[in-house]
Amino acid sequence: MFRFFSGVFGGDVGIDLGTANIVVYVKGKGVVLSEPSSVAIRKKPKGGMTEVIAVGSDAKAMAGKTPVGVSTISPLQDGVIANFDMTEELIRYCLTRAGGTSGPLSRPRVVISVPAQVTEVERKAVIDATLGAGAREAYVVEEPIAAALGVGLPIQEPRGSMILDIGGGTSEVAVLSLGGIVVTNSLRTAGNDMDSAIVAMLRQRYALLIGETTAEDVKITIGSALPLEKELEMSVKGRDLADGLPKSDVVSSVEVREALEPIVLKIEDMVKVALEQTPPELAKDIVDQGIILSGGVSLLRGLADRLSRALSTPVIVAEEPMNAVARGVGNILENLDDMKRILLSVDKGVK
Repeated sequence: MFRFFSGVFGGDVGIDLGTANIVVYVKGKGVVLSEPSSVAIRKKPKGGMTEVIAVGSDAKAMAGKTPVGVSTISPLQDGVIANFDMTEELIRYCLTRAGGTSGPLSRPRVVISVPAQVTEVERKAVIDATLGAGAREAYVVEEPIAAALGVGLPIQEPRGSMILDIGGGTSEVAVLSLGGIVVTNSLRTAGNDMDSAIVAMLRQRYALLIGETTAEDVKITIGSALPLEKELEMSVKGRDLADGLPKSDVVSSVEVREALEPIVLKIEDMVKVALEQTPPELAKDIVDQGIILSGGVSLLRGLADRLSRALSTPVIVAEEPMNAVARGVGNILENLDDMKRILLSVDKGVK
């Protein structure tokens, strides 16, 4: 009886647990939350304990601007849990905002995404954090499968579909057929590494020190993977490494593209390896259908065209690529009983 009412009132919840962003889907409602995967904490003066003072967008806005004793952290690194307690707080925040833990009968079933090549220990950590945050049951699904479902690829059919998901912490490519992964390859190199490359370039070329948030703005505003018809420029403000004073320099899209080039090449090579490992019959299907590009980095100017030229295969950016995994998790939620066979694992909390 309790399990019946908990499903009715709790509402099943799907979570795309990304390194940079966390997206939440509620069964019957769709995507209800998309916020940075950031937590702001403060050390208490007595006992050395820490308390959470902000989560999500509020915490992200504090990055690099906090007073002594307060810091903003990313509990997830390279797609896996780096800080268990803070990840649990992040998931609890998402469930509360989604209305998933609003009452005594509201412990929801949760489907949560993880990178395809995580270890069993890393996967178990995600399940434990989800149960600790208030879930009644926790299911885990591989991100490539969720992303493929989210963009509408026919992964249940006996033909090849290829998805390339480039997020904040990981880049993953997978060939899928008959509801499972045939070939997969991944890199713990993605959007955050692009931000770090921009920071390093400005430090070396202009002796200008900027933060990761500013670097992300530069990437979004003038970043590109191919030469632009009209190259772009923007003013970047930071601290002068020579004298420590505030400084502003004008940076071009050419310079940013050069900084991003090694990372784009790594992603290209990763996909090439996956294509080389793909059975010929499935490779034929991929040439016909193309490679679908999802994740936040897929919005980088010229990236799809760059990959298409390098791989001799059509590359298509998914609609709303940042929400692809969340929509796929939602697809699973809407048909959970029928879709359980594609889930990696499940665990149940205290009833």
